Amino acid sequence: MKRQPYQLVLTTCPSAAAARRIARALVEERLAACVNILPIQQSVYRWRGKVASARELLLLVKSRARAYGAIEKRILALHPYELPEIVAVPLADGYARYLSWIADPDKSV
Repeated sequence: MKRQPYQLVLTTCPSAAAARRIARALVEERLAACVNILPIQQSVYRWRGKVASARELLLLVKSRARAYGAIEKRILALHPYELPEIVAVPLADGYARYLSWIADPDKSV
């Protein structure tokens, strides 16, 4: 399967402060073109043999696929969780001008 050049990386955070810190770092360091912080959601999961739940914010990180390793490393450095969710979904298609902007957000589209 051909690797897609763009991706959506998802991670969750326990607080707005943590979410903003991660989002700002990824954008300022040019690892992501944009990070959306979605409002608090309820997560239900299994952790250490028990079912648990938590209120979390969801981050949607739009970036080039080749930046995944650096994004993962940066999220791990900033994230308060012992085992943060960090998953990437390749973008199969999208509005060409928007995808071009993801590739180079400083360039005028």
